[in-house]
This record gives sequence, structure tokens and C-alpha cells, in this order.
Amino acid sequence: MTVPTGQCCAPIAREPLAEDTAAELAVMLKAVADPVRLRLLSMIGSHAGGEACVCDLTGTFDLTAPTISHHLKVLRTAGLIDGERRGTWVYYRIIPEAVNRLGALFTPLTEPAPQAAAGRTELALLPA
Repeated sequence: MTVPTGQCCAPIAREPLAEDTAAELAVMLKAVADPVRLRLLSMIGSHAGGEACVCDLTGTFDLTAPTISHHLKVLRTAGLIDGERRGTWVYYRIIPEAVNRLGALFTPLTEPAPQAAAGRTELALLPA
């Protein structure tokens, strides 16, 4: 099976990333590469109202509160979540622009890229 390159390629495969862009994205990818942090990000994003209290997150894991706090700090430092202290608790929410930026990196184009439309290079896909 062959697919025109302009229709199959996600942004990461269209052109090389700039060094600074790659460094920024690597921090975010490294943050979500941990299963606990990926689950935390998912739990925060899917929580009613779009934000979750740290008190709602800690009981889900067989980890200590300081360990959960460390994972939340990594996600926050990577720019994927933000938090707001309300009394005793901190409420976290996803930063949509950052999460969308990660998703867009791997999302294929729905229309041919301008350079591919002219040459229509074919790319063979390997069986899964």
C-alpha cells in the first residue's frame, strides 16, 4: 500500500525540528513518558470541571503524597499543567495549548503539504 507523503506525514516527519523546538518538546515528552505522570495528566484533564484537587489524585495511586507531588511538579515544570492553591489544597488543570502541541506533533495532515502536491512522492507503508 502506498500513500502520498503529503497526506501521511505528521509535522515531525515533514521537516527537521529546530534545536530549541526539539528541546522544548523533549521536556514535555519526557514528562509524559512516565506512566504515573501520564495517568495524572489524563485524570486532571478528564476530571469534572476541567480541574482536579490534589486530594482527588493521591488516593488513586499506591504512592506517597510527596511522590505524587513530585510527579505533579514535573508536569507543571514541563508546562503541561498549572495549579492554584485554594486553602489547604492545590487544584490542577491542563494547559490545553501545551497538550495540543504534543498531539499535533504526531497528527498526520488531512491535506497534501504544498511541497508534496507538486512532486507527489509515494511512500510505501510497512505492514504492522
